[in-house]
Amino acid sequence: MRNLSSVVSLLLMVLVFVVIIGGGCGSSTPEVFTPVKFMLDWVPNTNHTGIFVASDKGYFADEGLDVQIITPGEVYPEAAVAGGAADFGISFQESVTLARAEGARIVSIAAVLQHNTSGFASPAALNVTDPADFEGLRYGAWGSPSEIPTLKALMECSGAEFDKLKMVTTGFSDALALLAENRVDLAWIYYGWQGIQAEEKGIALNVVMMEDYFNCVPDFYTPVVIAGESTVESRGELAKSLLTALSRGYTFAAEHPDEAADILLAAVPELDGALVKKSQRWLSAYLVGEAPRWGEQRTEVWQDYTDWLVKNDVVATPIIIEDAFTNRFLP
Repeated sequence: MRNLSSVVSLLLMVLVFVVIIGGGCGSSTPEVFTPVKFMLDWVPNTNHTGIFVASDKGYFADEGLDVQIITPGEVYPEAAVAGGAADFGISFQESVTLARAEGARIVSIAAVLQHNTSGFASPAALNVTDPADFEGLRYGAWGSPSEIPTLKALMECSGAEFDKLKMVTTGFSDALALLAENRVDLAWIYYGWQGIQAEEKGIALNVVMMEDYFNCVPDFYTPVVIAGESTVESRGELAKSLLTALSRGYTFAAEHPDEAADILLAAVPELDGALVKKSQRWLSAYLVGEAPRWGEQRTEVWQDYTDWLVKNDVVATPIIIEDAFTNRFLP
């Protein structure tokens, strides 16, 4: 009996030790998650689906991240990331180039889409099928430094005169509404969202796609994921963890567009379901495309477009391409 009592006492001591160390019988040590602020470039849309998939499916949690997805207010993601108000954000190659030319220390760490999916939309009744047809139209300008050089290059490349295009300042007004209300004849849109939206609304448009004129204006990445140089230099493991989760999210969206669209709609139920589904199917082909993996960026894309921006006086001096983007955190 004495030996049995000793064994029982020893077992009780072990159990107490396990409870004290483990936080209770049957429980495990709570995981500690790293908080991350991720700022979008605009309201949630199908450019962001992979982010919401990564959140919904636990890919961020798998990497030990507690990601807060935030939309921009008075401060845009480039300034927020450069100033440390956000850890990561969504931007565009053009914006990163302009920001770095002005001294902002931000870096593109992944391309969301492999090619530019924007284009110039006009009412189908105008029969605009080529930049040469832009002559005499009213263009709704929203204020990008690259707008005039882009339109000029496209028109001159097609043998048209840029001076015959009328510029109408519209700011960030709804491009589709401007076209439908006959306030402008031409607007720069992202086909994967606004082009699909026009189809859903029964607005007949012709869209001159940028991808058909890369010989006139080089391709550029839009959108991209950005981080601050301080994150790239001293928090590389955090960047790697984030991109590992995002890669899983966006790859899933590329392979399962309908399910990915459902996840976005569950997170943002105010979005139009038919639009999101159709948009996601269209965009999925651009998420990886011919690249070896999601997120890959090529030096020649950055170099060619930067050279074009310098040549057209959008930026005064070239930026250092190697400092503007990196692939080293991609899984």
